[in-house]
Amino acid sequence: MESSNTASAGKKISGSVRGYIILAALVIVSWLIFKIATPGNFGSPSNMISYFEASLIAATGAVGFYFVMVMGMFDFSIGANIVLSSIIGAKLATQFGLGYPGLILGCVATGAIVGFLNGTFYVKLRIPSMIVTTGLALIYEALANIISGKETLPTNLMAFGKMPGNLILALAAFVIAYLILNYTKIGTYTYAIGSNEFVAKNMGINVNKYKVLAFVISGAFLGVMAVLTISYGSSIVAVTGMASMSRNFIPTMGCFFGMAFKKYGIPLQAIIIGEFMINIIFYGFIALGAPTAIQDVITGLALLIIITLTTRVSKGEIVK
Repeated sequence: MESSNTASAGKKISGSVRGYIILAALVIVSWLIFKIATPGNFGSPSNMISYFEASLIAATGAVGFYFVMVMGMFDFSIGANIVLSSIIGAKLATQFGLGYPGLILGCVATGAIVGFLNGTFYVKLRIPSMIVTTGLALIYEALANIISGKETLPTNLMAFGKMPGNLILALAAFVIAYLILNYTKIGTYTYAIGSNEFVAKNMGINVNKYKVLAFVISGAFLGVMAVLTISYGSSIVAVTGMASMSRNFIPTMGCFFGMAFKKYGIPLQAIIIGEFMINIIFYGFIALGAPTAIQDVITGLALLIIITLTTRVSKGEIVK
């Protein structure tokens, strides 16, 4: 029995190591391709730090969104949530004079409330999460415009837009997400529902409750992402007509890395490293001077190829 447990632990460790090796190889190859193509203005140590800082923003949202995606649900209101949360947090920090507490609590609380609404409407209406969150995104965009068309942070409230503030906040978010996923009942039930919802129900798990909770957790982490977003850019502008959906792409792609590397036991770590690699590719195309349309096409294809190569579907397994 003891030898069996030891062997199992050995396999788990080797699986994690294998996952880290693959991720490291992907990062190195991505860097090397653009370094060779543009050696003068890409990939220096200072540049790599800048790329990593930029990747922290999306990674904080993606580790929360993972709770939703691993259950087989989706959220098209990510961008609208970030915009609305940023505007409310900035307004509390500046116009109401609450400073950093107002900024952080305003963003995180708004994000969590948006997540609660998403989850509640989803379980009550019993229609696909993509449809529910798309409709709600329009409402969140409208609310952001009603509250304020644009919010700007003063320089004395931008500590989370640079080192070490952004790193501290992001690390705190990563640690909390890791603890929830691996050491709480929420994480256990999240995987159980994502693996087989019918079996989870028969085990006595309140599936709808934990689905709503997954959206709340995701929304709260998107609120942290909102803090980093407005701190990094100093201002946020409300948009309409689903224009906020452009902010959905990067956190979602990072989450795909988490799903692909879940089998190695390192989903959150894969999200963080995956977001870093996405930024390397993005800034690599900027260094090359490639048009935005070409950047999007090649980046999308490259990431699809990477996810395909790192995800093996077993024979007979249903792909959702």
